[in-house]
Amino acid sequence: MKHIIILGDGMAGEPIAALGNKTTIQAAATPYMDLLARKGRNGLLHTVPEGFAPGSEIANLSVMGYDVPSVYEGRGVLEAASMGIDILPGEIGMRCNLVCIEGDLLKNHSAGHISTPEATELIRVLNNKLGSDIFSFHPGVSYRHLLKMKGGNKQIRCTPPHDIPEQPFRPRLIQPASEEAAPTAEALNRLILASQEILGDHPVNKKRIAEGKSPANSIWPWSPGLRPKMKPLNEMFPLKSGAVISAVDLIRGIGVYAGLEVIMVEGATGLYDTNYEGKAQAALKALKEKDFVYLHIEASDEAGHEGDAQLKIKTIEYLDARIVKTIYEETLQWNEPVAIAILPDHPTPCAIRTHTRDPIPFLIYHRDIEPDNVQAYDELAAKKGSYGLLYGDQFMKLMCQCE
Repeated sequence: MKHIIILGDGMAGEPIAALGNKTTIQAAATPYMDLLARKGRNGLLHTVPEGFAPGSEIANLSVMGYDVPSVYEGRGVLEAASMGIDILPGEIGMRCNLVCIEGDLLKNHSAGHISTPEATELIRVLNNKLGSDIFSFHPGVSYRHLLKMKGGNKQIRCTPPHDIPEQPFRPRLIQPASEEAAPTAEALNRLILASQEILGDHPVNKKRIAEGKSPANSIWPWSPGLRPKMKPLNEMFPLKSGAVISAVDLIRGIGVYAGLEVIMVEGATGLYDTNYEGKAQAALKALKEKDFVYLHIEASDEAGHEGDAQLKIKTIEYLDARIVKTIYEETLQWNEPVAIAILPDHPTPCAIRTHTRDPIPFLIYHRDIEPDNVQAYDELAAKKGSYGLLYGDQFMKLMCQCE
């Protein structure tokens, strides 16, 4: 049997009064996800262990069946793997956002979803002016980049920038979690403030301001860690080979450590305008050659961070009509059965514009499964599913054994 996980990042949420107290999943037209919920089995999954913040790195590691406390070393080092950048002994890697600062406020975490060419130019300028034997900047995609630090101490407290939109940034600068980490926190905070002096008057940002766009006028390093120790998935579950498809370095980096082939899709943006059709076709092609495909779509999470419920509904409907429909109808014709799972990694409610740790709804379908009584795919309906509430690697065990 083949296996595919279709993950709509941040797709789950909370009831919204303007939507008649429905969540965005409930408000969206999702005939194919509802069909698979009726033909399959459903449940809820805890993806954020106690003591961890509900980030995508934590939640996706959990979905893949990893014991997060044993393997987690921060988001930056996972993204480094996707970028082909090694984290050497004595180094820490950190996600390095380009953000928009307006006065004393962190206006948004994405510098208005800056384009990759613009961001690459800014990161290269920062590396030329602030790079040293200690610090190095490495360009990624859009606002998501990598900062490496030699000799740093990872025991620092960093606030994810998507947690503090429109809030004062200075109280959320990096804090040491131990006395030994104080020099690391101080050095990183100096770097943040120095970046603002360099980026504020850069031609890229002057042009963005003239066009009415948010400038990328500061860096924001967070999620530090060392090189993680992760087993490939085929040593943990009965899978021979697999692939990961995503527009973001974080998920591709998890895939690298998980032993999955990283498949790039032209036009994959991580936003509502991503190449849905290209991703679906790439997933089908990979599934013909491999046992397992992890297909990740970022768009709903970004809409949630923007607080845009109507855009989030659109991204969910696009996922249903342009991904789920294609994969279900195509694999229905195959001789070998295919297990399809659909789920988000965590909720990203539009009202608070950040992640929460609530359990997420999931479904598993294949043509020989015995359905439960759930009639639709959403947060409320999944509570009545026959799988109940799962933790840890229970979801992946069910998925791979297709119980």
